[in-house]
Amino acid sequence: MIDTHGHLHDPRYDGDRDATVARARAAGVTHMLAVGCDLADSNRAIDAAKRYGLSASIGIHPHEAKDAPADIPAAFAPLFGDAPIVAIGETGLDYYYAHSPHDAQAAVLRSQLRFARDRGLPLIFHQRDAYDDFVAILRAEFPPGTRGVVHCFTGNAEQARELTGNFGLTLGIGGVVTFANAGGLREAVRAVGLGSIVLETDCPYLAPVPVRGQRNEPAFLPHVASKLADVLGVEIDDVVSVTDRNAKELFGI
Repeated sequence: MIDTHGHLHDPRYDGDRDATVARARAAGVTHMLAVGCDLADSNRAIDAAKRYGLSASIGIHPHEAKDAPADIPAAFAPLFGDAPIVAIGETGLDYYYAHSPHDAQAAVLRSQLRFARDRGLPLIFHQRDAYDDFVAILRAEFPPGTRGVVHCFTGNAEQARELTGNFGLTLGIGGVVTFANAGGLREAVRAVGLGSIVLETDCPYLAPVPVRGQRNEPAFLPHVASKLADVLGVEIDDVVSVTDRNAKELFGI
C-alpha cells in the first residue's frame, strides 16, 4: 500500500528514522511520499526521499505563507535536478489558525497552482475552515485536466462530491476516518467510493485508532485501510489495490 502523505523528514523521527522506514515496509507499505511545507522543509523531504527511495513534494504550507519568497517559481526551480519530486504542495488555505493572513495564503496558493500547471505536476492541497474561498480559487486556477489531492480530507459528503465531481480531485484519507466522531467523513467516503480515494498517514500527526495519541508512522497505514474496508463493505485487498492504482495515476509513480 502507498502512503501518499507523510513527513518522515520531521525531526520527531531523527532518533529512529531507519527503523520507522523498516517498520513501514514490514507492514506492507510499498512506497511513501515525503511532503514539504516550506523551502527548508522541502529540501529535507528531498533528502529523505533520496536516502530511502521515496517520492517527494515541494511546497509552502498556508501556515508559512507570510514568509514565502517573493518569487516562488524561482525559489522552487533549483530544487529539481535529480530530485524525485512528483508534486507541488502542501499548499492551500487554513483559516482555523491565524499563522498567516488570508490574502497571503491565497497569493501563495495561486502561485503554486500556476507553477504546478506549468510543470505538469499534481498538487497536494491543505484546506481547513476555508472551503468557500478554496473552491473559488480552484474555479479560477484549476482547469480541467489538472491533477490534485485534498489531503487529510475531513469534509462532508456534499463537499466530497463537489471536489471529486466538479474538479476531478482525489481525497486523501488518513487516521481521522477511524475516529469515533468522524461519522460525517465516513459518509463522505461512501458518497464518492474508492475510485476517488488515496491512503495517507500525515505522520507524525493523526495516528489512527487503535494507536491514537501515539506518534503516527507509515506502519500504521493498514489500520486506515482496514477501516475503509469496513466502511465500504469491501475486502482490504480491494482497498489497497484501488487506492494504490489511484496514487500511481495521480503522482506518476
